[in-house]
Amino acid sequence: MRVLVIGSGGREHALLLGLTRDPSVTDLHVAPGNAGTAAVATNHAVDVTSAEAVVALAREVAADLVVIGPEVPLVLGVADALRAVGFATFGPSADAARIEGSKAFAKDVMAAAGVRTAHAEVVDNPAKLDAALDRFGPTWVVKDDGLAAGKGVVVTPDRAAARAHAADCLESGHPVLLESFLDGPEVSLFCLVDGENVVPLLPAQDHKRVGDNDTGPNTGGMGAYTPLPWLPAETVTQIVDDVVTPVAAELVRRGSGFSGLLYAGLAIGADGPAVVEFNCRFGDPETQAVLALLQSPLGEALNAVATGTLDQLPPLRWSDGAAVTVVVAAENYPGTPRTGDVITGAEADGVLHAGTKRNDDGDIVSAGGRVLAVVGTGADLEQARAQAYERIAAIKLAGSHHRTDIGKAALEGRISV
Repeated sequence: MRVLVIGSGGREHALLLGLTRDPSVTDLHVAPGNAGTAAVATNHAVDVTSAEAVVALAREVAADLVVIGPEVPLVLGVADALRAVGFATFGPSADAARIEGSKAFAKDVMAAAGVRTAHAEVVDNPAKLDAALDRFGPTWVVKDDGLAAGKGVVVTPDRAAARAHAADCLESGHPVLLESFLDGPEVSLFCLVDGENVVPLLPAQDHKRVGDNDTGPNTGGMGAYTPLPWLPAETVTQIVDDVVTPVAAELVRRGSGFSGLLYAGLAIGADGPAVVEFNCRFGDPETQAVLALLQSPLGEALNAVATGTLDQLPPLRWSDGAAVTVVVAAENYPGTPRTGDVITGAEADGVLHAGTKRNDDGDIVSAGGRVLAVVGTGADLEQARAQAYERIAAIKLAGSHHRTDIGKAALEGRISV
């Protein structure tokens, strides 16, 4: 099976590594890729937001399966264009991808499906902002109603900071969503979805804030771990039954059936799971940890979704133990990152590339905010953390930073439902 993966981040590097372990996968291509993906696949310099360019590349490499990693090409309908000319494609239609592309649409779907989520209000007129803010708090949750690479959300007890973020969104032409604050630990659950068929992967927990102890601004994700020792096994079943399956069924009812990876971000409060957000693709950095423990052939699973045969897929098999992902970020991230610095130690086991490229001298250099995702595995969370941080110690990148506490609260028993 010849597989083309669309994207250039750590998530795509993890997908490619997973695909290399599938004996049915004979040839791997990625567009545009990065310095790390070039070691396991053929990189192609293609504009992934151009449906025409992606279709042309799929034809050029005679792809049997196309896997779309990032949200932007999905929201723009690249999966639709591929399917229209006969390519088996893992990734939802533009219509279904609105579950991530429009938070207002997601709220409407959840309301129709009877899924618990935060109370929300859409504000599209600056003149109505202050009155709307007065109806929320004392912790404000302000979301850009569009794609913002994980950085469009502000959660703050400071009304002025909430107002400033909302005003910036409105000034850029995007409505904003004000939400009530959901208490309780957060869970990321990935589910393979083919219409009304749902197959969950392992639950994970992301660390969004840039600094240790959840300080500083939100990012695209600074690390993750799986599985979650504090989460009862029956809670995953509850999430599938009460959240993902009803939403998948509602999308089918609307003629927007989902085919791909549906990501549910949830807060597990006293009243049970409540949805924080949905994404229409594999989340980053949780993907790197979750796929590190997958034993089943990844290509077989993705192809089953793409070909509408998920109901025939054998049960997924997982390694025992745990996996931890820690993101190495460039100086100044999540602000405008410093780029172009040489990285050493990046060509090692467990090091997945995101914002990297090779310069004219052949050196690997930083080329984005989240530069690397370093994965450790072990018999338990303590061993997986130890391996991840041991691997990070061997990496050198001027000005880089990373969190030192990924998975630490769970390890110390400080998270409970």
